[in-house]
Amino acid sequence: MSAMEAVCDGEEPEVVTEACLLSEFSERGEARALINNLPDIHHDTVSREATIEKFVVIMDRYQEQPHLLDPHLEWMLNMLLEMIRNEKSPPLMVHLCFKFLYIISKVRGYKIFMQLFPHEVSDVQPVLDLLCRQDPKDTETWETRYILLLWLSMTCLIPFDLSRLDGHLSTDPGLNRESTMDRILAVAKSFLRVSDKSRDAASVLVSKFVTRPDVKQKRLGDFLDWCLTTISQTSEVTMEGTVTLDGALQSLAQLFKHGKRDDFLQYAPTVLQCLNQKRIAESNQATLRKLGVKVVQRLGLTFLKPRLAKWRYQRGSRSLAVNLAQSSVTESVEATKLDLESVSQEEDYDIPEEVENIIEQLLVGLKDKETIVRWSSAKGIGRVTGRLPKQLADDVVESVLECFSFQETDNAWHGGCLALAELGRRGLLLPSRLSDVVPLIIKALTYDEKRGACSLGSNVRDAACYVCWAFARAYEPNELKPYVNQIASALVIATVFDRNITCRKAASVNILSPQGTFPHGIDILTAADYFTVGNLNNCYLTISVYIAGFEEYTKPLIDHLVAMKVNHWDGVIRELATKGLHNLTIQAPEYMANTVLPQLLPMATGMDLHRRHGAILACAEITHALYELATQNNRLHPLSIKASPNHNFLLFNLVTDVFLFFFYPRGFGGELMRPAVCCLIEKLSLSKMPFKADPVITGWQWLIDDSLKNLHLFSSGARRGIQDAALSALAALCLQYYQVEPGVADVEMQGTGNADQSPEVLTRCGCALALGSLPPFMILGKLQKVRPHNVSSKAASLTEARRDAATAMSQVCVAVGVCAQGSPDRVLCESNIRPVYEALLGCMNDYSTDSRGDVGAWVRAAAMSSLMDVTLLVVASAPELLSSDLVQRMMCCLAQQAAEKIDRYRAHAGTVFLRMLHSTDPAVPHIPHREELLSIFPLETGTSLNWNAASQAFPHITQLLRLHQYQYHTLLGLTVSVGGLTESTVRYSSQSLFEYLKGIQQDATVLQQFGDTLLRIFRDNLRNDRVSVPLLKMVDQILANGCFDLFASEESHPFCVELLAICKEEIKKSKDVQKLLSCIAVFCGMVQFKGDVREKVLVQLLMLLCHPFPVIRKTTASQVYEMLLTYDDVVDDDQVLTDVMASLSDTNWESDIATVRTHRNQLCDWLGVPRPILVTKVTHLGD
Repeated sequence: MSAMEAVCDGEEPEVVTEACLLSEFSERGEARALINNLPDIHHDTVSREATIEKFVVIMDRYQEQPHLLDPHLEWMLNMLLEMIRNEKSPPLMVHLCFKFLYIISKVRGYKIFMQLFPHEVSDVQPVLDLLCRQDPKDTETWETRYILLLWLSMTCLIPFDLSRLDGHLSTDPGLNRESTMDRILAVAKSFLRVSDKSRDAASVLVSKFVTRPDVKQKRLGDFLDWCLTTISQTSEVTMEGTVTLDGALQSLAQLFKHGKRDDFLQYAPTVLQCLNQKRIAESNQATLRKLGVKVVQRLGLTFLKPRLAKWRYQRGSRSLAVNLAQSSVTESVEATKLDLESVSQEEDYDIPEEVENIIEQLLVGLKDKETIVRWSSAKGIGRVTGRLPKQLADDVVESVLECFSFQETDNAWHGGCLALAELGRRGLLLPSRLSDVVPLIIKALTYDEKRGACSLGSNVRDAACYVCWAFARAYEPNELKPYVNQIASALVIATVFDRNITCRKAASVNILSPQGTFPHGIDILTAADYFTVGNLNNCYLTISVYIAGFEEYTKPLIDHLVAMKVNHWDGVIRELATKGLHNLTIQAPEYMANTVLPQLLPMATGMDLHRRHGAILACAEITHALYELATQNNRLHPLSIKASPNHNFLLFNLVTDVFLFFFYPRGFGGELMRPAVCCLIEKLSLSKMPFKADPVITGWQWLIDDSLKNLHLFSSGARRGIQDAALSALAALCLQYYQVEPGVADVEMQGTGNADQSPEVLTRCGCALALGSLPPFMILGKLQKVRPHNVSSKAASLTEARRDAATAMSQVCVAVGVCAQGSPDRVLCESNIRPVYEALLGCMNDYSTDSRGDVGAWVRAAAMSSLMDVTLLVVASAPELLSSDLVQRMMCCLAQQAAEKIDRYRAHAGTVFLRMLHSTDPAVPHIPHREELLSIFPLETGTSLNWNAASQAFPHITQLLRLHQYQYHTLLGLTVSVGGLTESTVRYSSQSLFEYLKGIQQDATVLQQFGDTLLRIFRDNLRNDRVSVPLLKMVDQILANGCFDLFASEESHPFCVELLAICKEEIKKSKDVQKLLSCIAVFCGMVQFKGDVREKVLVQLLMLLCHPFPVIRKTTASQVYEMLLTYDDVVDDDQVLTDVMASLSDTNWESDIATVRTHRNQLCDWLGVPRPILVTKVTHLGD
C-alpha cells in the first residue's frame, strides 16, 4: 500500500470535507426575519431584490438535503399565506410572497410542498378567483400563477360534490354564471397553453381535478376529446404550437398516471391512435418526444392489468423491517415469494394487440438521439414488462439485447444499458439471461467510437457502470458468482484506464459491491477511490501497477492496454498506455516477453497509423522494462534467454522494416512516427540490444540526423517532440554503439558536420542541442571544434539558434568537466574558459525583437542558466580559473536582468543571482561587494523573496544602486522598468528608485555620481530606442519629483548642460512621436535649472512649436503652458506672462506652419529668446 499513499494529491480536498455537513435548517432565524421584513421592503426595488437573493442563497444550500426543511415548511407557509390573505396587502407584496413560496417549492419539490396548502371548502372560491384575476402574459408574476395552480390542485381534493358550491346556479335561470367545475376546467385549459412553468402546474391540476368522481363522470370524455383535438390540429412548426402540444401531452400523461384503469381503459385505444397519427416520435422537439414516450408507456400500463408477475426474480423484501425480522436470507426470500404468489393473479389472459405497438415505440425510443427520451423509454420498458407474461417479457428482453449490435449507434447502446438496468432492478431480467447480458455489458464498458475530432461512447460506458450497480443490488451473490471475475476485471479496467473522468468515477463506486464477492474489493477501493481516480496519469502509471499486483487483474489489465489503448485514436492515451505497459512489466515479465511482444511486433509494421505508432512505443517501453528488471535481478536480459533468438529476430525485423517500408514521410505520419521510432532507438540502445556494428545502426543515425536537420519541414506543434526524441535517441545510441572501449569513441563516428552553419534556424537549433546531448567520450579530443558559431551570430532570425547554442555550450562544458591545466581539446581549462564566458556574457545583451516581441529574452534566459551551470562546475573543481573581471561582469549582467520589466525573466535572473551569491560549497570567488550583497539579500530571501512580484523585487534590487560596481547595470535595468508600460512594474520600480534618490539628496558627491551614471547610460544608448525612450520618461519623473534640486540651485550645472546636449542629439532628425513627446516633457522639467541652460531649453521648446507634426506642436504648447504655471520665475513681467499664456492657449497650433510660425516668433520676442532661423537647403548642381 505504500506505493498508493501519495496518489492523486492534485484533487481538491474541500470536496470531501464539505459533503453532507448540514444537519438541520440552521438559517431558520434569518429566513423568518426575511419573511417578516417583506411588508417593509416590498415597495423598494433594491431592497426587494437583495432580500430575494438572500433567501435564494439560504434555500439553495439545501438542494441536496431538502428533507431538513420539512419541520419548518409549515410555519414558513403559514407566514406567507397570512400576508397573502390580508386584504390590506398590496398586489406587489402578494406577488413577492408567492415568489418566496415558489423558491421553497423548488428546493423541497412541489409534490411534498403542495400537500401543506390548506384545502378546505372555504379555500376553493378565493383561490380560484385570485387565479382568474391573474394576467397569463405577465412575465414578472409567473410564480404567483404557478403556486395558485398547485394550491387549487389541493383544494380540488375536497370530498364534496362541486355542485354544492354553486348554490342556486342550476335552479335560477336568471343567474348567468359558470359552474365551479367549468371555471376550473377553463382555467386549466388556458394555462396548458402558456409558455412558462405554470403549464406544468396546470397539468398537475388536471390530474387531480379531472379524476374526481363527480368531474370524470361529466367532463372526462370531453376533456380527453379536447386534448386529442388540440394534438391533432396543432402544428409544432411554431413556438406557440410546440407549447400547446406540450401542455396537452403533459395533461394526458398525468391523467393516465393518476387515474383509475377502469375509467381510462375505454379511451386508451383512441388516444393511442391519435398519437400514432400525429407521429410524435418523429418530432424535432426532444421535449415532445419525451412526453410522447411517457404517454405511450402509461397507455401500455392501462391496457395491462395491474399485477405482480410471479415469474420475476425476487431477492428479499423491499421492506428493511421485514428483512431484519427474518432469521436468514433464505427464509426471507421464501416468505416473500409466498406472499407475492398469494397476491399475483393468473397469467392466462389475453394481451391487447395495442401492447405490441406500444412496446415497439418504447424500443424505438431507446435509440433516440436525446438522453431524456432514452431514459423515459427505459423506465417505460421496465414498467410495461413487469405486467407481461414470462414468454412475452423474454421477447422484450431479446429485443433490448438487439440494441447491442456494432451496427447500432452509441444512442442505441446507451438506451439498451438503461433498459437492462431497469429490468434488472425490477427483477425482470432472469438469471438465465445473465449469460447473454454480461458479455454485452463488458463490451459496453469499453465502448469508444471516434467521430471526427471527438469520440462517442462515454455515456454508454457510464450507463454500463449503472447496469453493474443495479445488478449488484438485484441478484444474490450466487447468481453472479460465475460472472464476477469478468465484471470485476471490466470495472477495474474502466476505473483506471477510461479516458473520461466521469466514467472512471462511476466505475470506482461499483468496485465494492454489496454482495462482497468482488475480488480484493476493499484493497482496490482504498487505492482507487472516487477522488483518487480523477488524475489520469496517476491511474495509468501508479494505481494500475498496484491493482495488477493482484493475480486476477494482471493479465486483463495488460491485455486491455494492448488490445484497446495502444491503438487508441488519442495520442495522449497511446503514450500513457505504453508507459503503463512499462510499469506493468514488473508484474508479469514472462507474459510480456512471450505473449505481448509477439502480438505487438506485427502491429508495429501494419498499415494503421495509430496502431503502428502505439505498437512501436509499446515495444520500446516493454523491452526497456525487461532489461531493467533483468539488471535488477543480476541475470541475462529476458530477450537473451532460451526463447530469445526468435524475439531478437523479430525486433531486428522491426527496426529494419520501419525504415524499408515507410521511410518516415514528413507529413502527419512522419510527425507521429519519427518520435516513436526515436523512442524505440533510445530504448533499444538503453537495453543494450546486440546490434553493434550492424548496418541498422547507420539507418538509425540517418533518421536522427534527418529529423534534426529538417525540423522546419514539420508543423510547429510537432517540432519540439521530434527534436527531444531525436536528442534522447542520439545520446543513448552513442553511449551504447559508438564506444570502441569504455571512454574511447569510434573515430569514424566522431566527426562533426557543419550543419550549425545551415541557413535554416531550426537546423542550427537541432545540431546545437545534439552537441550538448553527446556523451563525454564523443567530445574528447574535439572540444576545440565545438565552436560557438550560433552564439556569436547576431542575426535576428537566428534567435532560437542562439538560445539552443547557449544551452548546448553549458551541456558540453558539464559533460567534459574542468581541469585547470588540462588540454583545451579535452576539458574546460585555463586556455579556453574565457571564450566560453565571453560568448555567454554576449548573449546576456541580446535584445533582438521581431513580430513575436522580445525574442532575445529566450537567449538571455538560456545564457543565465548556462552561466550558473558553468560557474558552479568551475567553482567546484578549479575556482582559480575564474578571474575577477569575469565574475564582476557576470554578476553585473545578472543584476541588470533582475531589474528589468519582464516578470518571468526578472525572476529567473534574481534566482540565478542569489544562487551565485549564496553558494557556499564552495563559494563563488571575486563577487564584488559580497558582504553588502549578503546584507541586502540574506540567506532566507532565497526562498521568501518572490521575484515575480514587482512590489517585492524592486525594493531589494534598487539597493544595489548604493554599490558603485553595480550602479551602472542596475540603473540600466531600472530604466526600462521605470519608463515601461506595465502599470504595476512602473509604480513599484519608480517608488523604489525615488526612495533611493530621497536618501541621497543631501550628499552632493553621491548624487553627482548617480547623475554621471545616468548620463553615461544615455550616452552609451544614444538612438537606441529600447533604452533611450524609457530613459527620457524616467528622467521626466525624476525632474518632476524634484530629485535634482541640488543641481538646480547652481547655474549651468554640468549635469544639466550635458543632459540638454544629449537630448538634442537624441531627437535630431527624429520622426518618432513617442520619443519627441518624452523629450518635450524632459525639456519642460529642465526649465527649473537656472542660467544659460534655461534659455537653451526654451529655444528647443519654441523650435518644437513649429515642428512638422501637428501633434508635437499641440503637445508642446500644452506642456509649456503647464510649465509656466509650475515655475513662476521663468517670466518676471506679469503682463508678458499673461500675453504668453493667452497666446499658448488661444492659438490653433494644428493650423499651417506659416500661421503657427508668426505666433511662435511673437512668443520668442516676449520671452527674450532669439527667433529660430529657418535654414534653407542648398542643392549643388553637377556639370
